[in-house]
Amino acid sequence: MSSNTGGSWPGGVGGGIARRRAVALRYDPATDSAPVLIAKGKGYLAEKIIELAKQHNIHVQADPVLVELLMELDLSQQIPPQLYKVVSKVLTTVYRVNQDLARKKGLR
Repeated sequence: MSSNTGGSWPGGVGGGIARRRAVALRYDPATDSAPVLIAKGKGYLAEKIIELAKQHNIHVQADPVLVELLMELDLSQQIPPQLYKVVSKVLTTVYRVNQDLARKKGLR
């Protein structure tokens, strides 16, 4: 799991612990040409991904359709070009939330 500043995004699907799914993306424009899948899991592992994100103050956003698409990728795989637009919208939301939190904490 990487930090907020690296552009991580965990997303999850509701519906009970057994059906829950979660993914985490990293995007660092200095090193990545596209966001990279850094974690994925179902059930208990999904819960742990979300728990770790929250512990590290990484915004968690639910997007069941996107999570299902990203679950098909291999770990460390860059997202395919077909998903750039939708992932960029999610990362923009995460960036805005992080900026708002930083302002509220007086960090920026």
